[in-house]
Amino acid sequence: MTTPADLLIRAAAVHTLAPGEPPQRAVAVTDGRITALAAEPDGLDALIGPGTEVVDAPSATVLPAFDDTHTHLILAGHSVHGVPVHEARDLAGFLELIRERAARTPVGEWILTTVNWQEVLLAEQRMPTTGELDGATADHPVLVRRGAYNMVLNSAALRLAGIDGSTEAPSGGVIERDEHGRLTGRLINRATELVERVLPRPTLAERIEGLRAASADYAATGIGTVRDCLVPVEDLDVLDAARAEGALAVRVRALVSGFAARTPEQVDALLDRMDRWRTEGRDDARLRLWGVKFGIDGGFEAGALEEPYQGQPCYHGRLLWEPEQLFAAVDRVVERGWRAGVHAWGDRGLRVLLDVFEQVLKGRPGLPPGTLVVEHGGLARADQRARAIALGIPVTVQHPLLHDGALTQQRAWGEERTAALFPLREWLDEGAQLSAGSDFPVGPYGAMVSVWGMTTRGTTAGVVGAEHAIGRDEAVALHTVAAARLTGESAERGSLRPGALADLTLWPVDPLSCPVEELRELRPVRTVVGGLTVHRS
Repeated sequence: MTTPADLLIRAAAVHTLAPGEPPQRAVAVTDGRITALAAEPDGLDALIGPGTEVVDAPSATVLPAFDDTHTHLILAGHSVHGVPVHEARDLAGFLELIRERAARTPVGEWILTTVNWQEVLLAEQRMPTTGELDGATADHPVLVRRGAYNMVLNSAALRLAGIDGSTEAPSGGVIERDEHGRLTGRLINRATELVERVLPRPTLAERIEGLRAASADYAATGIGTVRDCLVPVEDLDVLDAARAEGALAVRVRALVSGFAARTPEQVDALLDRMDRWRTEGRDDARLRLWGVKFGIDGGFEAGALEEPYQGQPCYHGRLLWEPEQLFAAVDRVVERGWRAGVHAWGDRGLRVLLDVFEQVLKGRPGLPPGTLVVEHGGLARADQRARAIALGIPVTVQHPLLHDGALTQQRAWGEERTAALFPLREWLDEGAQLSAGSDFPVGPYGAMVSVWGMTTRGTTAGVVGAEHAIGRDEAVALHTVAAARLTGESAERGSLRPGALADLTLWPVDPLSCPVEELRELRPVRTVVGGLTVHRS
């Protein structure tokens, strides 16, 4: 006797993304897995039982749920209740939002902002200063965070962090000063650690609710799995608790942050905590610990370049590690059976990272494919692409990062080098193992905003590097089939076939053929993860 389906969708097209398979018209789900597909809308009607949810969507399209292979869910969860400065269009509006929050916040409590904004999108095209933040409130410590590695503090926050004119930045960090040597309030890269250690910790319940809201918003854009590339090791317990509460709307593949582990002893301590996760058997299909994340260089204003920055003949960006030290750290990670993803943005950063990876591979032949991953690989020269491909190193790319950061990057590197970022056409034609993500909070997360960007090369600075654009089918594959390959889950996810996990999305139009500009704002009417509807509109 055939088991009735829990969910049956009839649609205009079901794009399975299985090689050589034409679009289907119906898909059935039972016990969290796909059980059948049919070429006709009524081809699975025999699986309808008294408890089957039947979705008739004759003009809609089904695709696998998308992966965001490089994003920051933890930061998104922190940001849920922050002052929504990403809505401001000028500094006056930015500061007014902080002033409004201060009016209803007890004196002395921290005020934090959302993190997904760019100063170049404000009318003044700059960050606020300490003095301006003091004008919004002097009674509260204020932390304005932009992305993961940039902060601006008001005077109260600087005092609590113990930062004054005599404070030296830690190695790999910047405490910014103006032309007169005075603090501007801005901290970059590892200097942000001075603030992290004094911030009040939200309660576990608050953290779980933040993750619930943030993961639901990812799902509302068509994302079914996130690879969070900056998880503090102590936050593994927060993710575990969120999973237990049913608060994770998406699957999570966590990379523990190794940015603060600078010595062999610190790396070992980090790995000891990760090993306990593994020995306790805490991985499941919803939440898995993927490995460790490091960074070889900075970002827009600090990525390590072979040639100097525009207008700065003596500045080439920053390497955050000596190659020998990064080799020792990565080698310790893979020795324990974990994987390592390493941020590399500039061409010098990527060259040095590939040197490190090649050294690791030579010393440890037979490492499983995908053990070492380049995160971003932004300015990838032809010889570097060839090296990565020859070494079998996967690369994660993020057009939304370029979308939001193009103006900032043009100021630092010039238009030519900015246009050369993420040469997707070349990577794919040359045989690279690519997968796609957002790098939220620097870029917006979302399935189709990413597909739109990769196919149009549209950014806040206009179309940038049009010759590097790829086709829609290729862009969709980078978020689905290729993404599942990156995480080692091709047997379970990435395409729609009987026996696979029922992670799928239902779209009001066909993303593979609708007018390309519709993609930018296109959202699914339903997102299903493991057979459960986690978003419905």
